[in-house]
Amino acid sequence: MSKQKIFGKIGEDAASKFLEAHGYKIIARNFRIRSAEIDITAQQGDVIIFVEVKARSNIRHGLPVEAVNIRKQRKIIEAASVFLQDENFSDCACRFDVVEVFLRGELVEEINHIENAFEVTQEF
Repeated sequence: MSKQKIFGKIGEDAASKFLEAHGYKIIARNFRIRSAEIDITAQQGDVIIFVEVKARSNIRHGLPVEAVNIRKQRKIIEAASVFLQDENFSDCACRFDVVEVFLRGELVEEINHIENAFEVTQEF
């Protein structure tokens, strides 16, 4: 397994545990359509939360949340739309979060949960 995949798995596992510890119910992980994937789908009350996890060992290339650019957001929104229809959540409110996981080697140093990291706008 590549270093990037190992970091991704560690990051997603840590983010899932973090969210559960903060009252979120994980309802799906790694939901895929064509070229898009949602790392974690969670529920808090009546809200469905689509979570993009970004794990990094340093910020040489910027903060992890900065990697969730417009192109990535469009893909996540597209996958979220399919998920909501497939799972009969079409009438539920939803939001898009990013969880940054900072690693030292394979150990989690810090987790930063950014609620409402982006929204669906007219341009999508």
